[in-house]
Amino acid sequence: MIVDPSLVSSLIATQFPQWADLPVEAVDASGTVNAIYRLGSDMVVRLPRTDDGAADVAREHRWLPRLAPHLPIPVPAPLAEGVAGEGFSRPWSVRTWLEGVNPRPGDSLPLADLFAVDLAEFVLALRGVDAADGPPAYRGEPLSSRDAVTREALTAVDGVLDAKSAASAWDEALTAPSHEGPAVWVHGDLQPGNVLMADGRLTGVIDFGCLGLADPAVDLIAAWYLLPAEARQTFRTALAADDATWARGRGWALSIALLELAHYRETNPVMAGIAHHVLTEIIAERRDD
Repeated sequence: MIVDPSLVSSLIATQFPQWADLPVEAVDASGTVNAIYRLGSDMVVRLPRTDDGAADVAREHRWLPRLAPHLPIPVPAPLAEGVAGEGFSRPWSVRTWLEGVNPRPGDSLPLADLFAVDLAEFVLALRGVDAADGPPAYRGEPLSSRDAVTREALTAVDGVLDAKSAASAWDEALTAPSHEGPAVWVHGDLQPGNVLMADGRLTGVIDFGCLGLADPAVDLIAAWYLLPAEARQTFRTALAADDATWARGRGWALSIALLELAHYRETNPVMAGIAHHVLTEIIAERRDD
């Protein structure tokens, strides 16, 4: 389905005429779930590219207002929920626009330890929200249930990276004790495209499509997706993550990155580059252990 500014303008004019005169501008983003358009100066329109992405609209509109008051940094506020029409066949949404830039893996972070603490404070605050009636997260399954697809991805990327070392790291992750406590709220996808920063500090978290209840280790993927090696211990200490949780978190990062590299290396160089960086970091870290 082709999405362009004229389609967005038509959807807005028909369903939310109070915003019909505002300019619509495409946002350059590497994500694959939503087409993103800025609406005026302080709003954003998100149009799902897939049916799975469309299911996230209602989830975020229900849960973000409940979670936002408990979080230490801004998250998008749902403003309107659009319906299929004007040539677009899925529900869509209008949210508040949050300022900031996405971190870039491999770039120097002058305030890396402070950024790590910011991330930990966000994760801890989210975990602390009452989980009553919360939905299961997109990544709510046990890590072990991803074994088959992870090994398929390992085969697919053999030759692109040190697949033998990656396989050994995966084997180690599977030996970590399972989470035995209650499921907690997780963002589920703390990757560069979903995090905003300014002046070296965390300023916002966006795209809560993977939101839900899960093993707290899921959000530890931020350690490898967002932080340089020297700041990971700061993040771990701030979260008080024990050995088992940390090992599962690294396993989650490894599995997600392997699947992304296998899927996107021919079609989305930005996503593939991020995944390759994460895998390189995990392999190097394991060699240093």
